[in-house]
Amino acid sequence: MKATRFLVPAAGGVALGALLLPGTALADTTVSPSTTPVGGTVVLTATGCNPKSGDAIFRVTGPDRDQNVRSTTAAAGGGLSAELFTAGFTLGTYTVAATCGDGTPDGSATLTVTPIGGAAAGGRASDDGVGTMATGATLLATALGGAVILARRRRHAVTAATH
Repeated sequence: MKATRFLVPAAGGVALGALLLPGTALADTTVSPSTTPVGGTVVLTATGCNPKSGDAIFRVTGPDRDQNVRSTTAAAGGGLSAELFTAGFTLGTYTVAATCGDGTPDGSATLTVTPIGGAAAGGRASDDGVGTMATGATLLATALGGAVILARRRRHAVTAATH
């Protein structure tokens, strides 16, 4: 009964970590650069999309946009890419979500539009999944560490009870 108390949470943590880690490896949408002034051009890339499966669709949503950008251009590093010209965009942060030609999602990234001549906002060039990877790895390490600690306690309790 006591073994179940730590095995079930540990197994849950391991399962959740295992689910999060591969998901980030499969989905990878980038916006480069992630910050641009109004009227700038950014490259949207869905690296997980196979060009043979059809066009990628990038959905751009934000303060004044809800538009789709279709890509048929093969990206140099793999996947599909498209250029987006930000003339007419309102200042703010936009979400770019990609869907591959076969209907599978390829993740999302953010784009920040700044004033012309304004300082670029800090941040990464893309939503590369590092945060999700770190969360999955932390869950996995915590679950395994907890299982080891509880196993040691149980062993010590059994040893003390037999003496």
